[in-house]
Amino acid sequence: MASRYEDIKVNVKVKLAALWTSVMFCYIYADYFALYMPGKLQGMLAGKMVPLGPVTQGVLVGTSVMMAIPSVMIFLSVALKPKLNRWLNIICGGLYTLIILITMWDWAFYIFYGIIEVTLTGLVVWYAWKWPRQETASS
Repeated sequence: MASRYEDIKVNVKVKLAALWTSVMFCYIYADYFALYMPGKLQGMLAGKMVPLGPVTQGVLVGTSVMMAIPSVMIFLSVALKPKLNRWLNIICGGLYTLIILITMWDWAFYIFYGIIEVTLTGLVVWYAWKWPRQETASS
């Protein structure tokens, strides 16, 4: 008698949350390894954020918002109703795919992480776009 490994159908909301979580881990590790780039720490100590220039409250708030959105998408992907959830994931997934494509062209490790991040955010868009429909009984 042959046995099979157990497999369950994973809800699209859980898939989206897992994808955003993976994206965030890649962002964090890429930014951490970037600290080892020559001159990076000196630039930070001098108050400069390449390519944004001098560090200001506005620059820090802007970059904080940019990084907070994928973090919050982990929760929103599980918590929101399907229609809003789907569109928010399509929009944010597409936007962050573009951001990564613009910013990944530097060192080889950035390109490596960028390829992974583009794949993950592309999958966010794909799963959200292909969100399964549920048949409803007509009254």
